[in-house]
Amino acid sequence: MSTAEVFTPQAFMVSDNAIAKVRSLIEEEENTELKLRVYVTGGGCSGFQYGFTFDESVAEDDSVVERDGVKVLVDAMSYPYLAGAQVHYEEGLQGSRFIVQNPNAASTCGCGSSFSI
Repeated sequence: MSTAEVFTPQAFMVSDNAIAKVRSLIEEEENTELKLRVYVTGGGCSGFQYGFTFDESVAEDDSVVERDGVKVLVDAMSYPYLAGAQVHYEEGLQGSRFIVQNPNAASTCGCGSSFSI
């Protein structure tokens, strides 16, 4: 008798710096309905690329990470690529940006915004 494997997706995580930046952007826009949406699309120099946008609504199939009153959304199509990943916000010599540290990525490009599986 074989035992079926049960797939339990890893949580999608958001760093303290990313939560703080999203909160500050929401306050700057004076719109408490804004949520950060993180998504994956085809393209980029490695095959897939990360995208970030603000959204006021939550779709039925969105995964939601909520911390300290800030919500980060991932759509159902992007979630398998982002399960176990963490979104960070960094400020450095290359400017300020949200980045994704993704254990699912087999390789990434130099810009850090595209990846392959």
